[in-house]
Amino acid sequence: MGEYIFAIAIGIILIVIGIFNRLGHIEMIHSYHRKRVTEEERVPFGQITGCGMIIIGASVVLSGILSLVSFLTNFALLELIANITVFAGLAVGTVFIFYAMFKYNKGIF
Repeated sequence: MGEYIFAIAIGIILIVIGIFNRLGHIEMIHSYHRKRVTEEERVPFGQITGCGMIIIGASVVLSGILSLVSFLTNFALLELIANITVFAGLAVGTVFIFYAMFKYNKGIF
């Protein structure tokens, strides 16, 4: 049961980091990905990257909650839904983050 609580906590941390990024505080993003972002583009870059992080964090939290309920009730379908949720959230959030990197950082490397 601890692994479900851990997943929920990790998801909440990702949401908090995403909120900081959305506010323009992009210091938590790796320095390589920040160095080619101009001062005027910091806020839009942070907003898009933050949205991606919030989506990933929310999917991890939702997946953790669904997995916990599945564990407590022995309802296996919820575990499948939880897995689909986390993979879909990772995919969508990663697309947001890569889009921001290509648009404002001119690439991911």
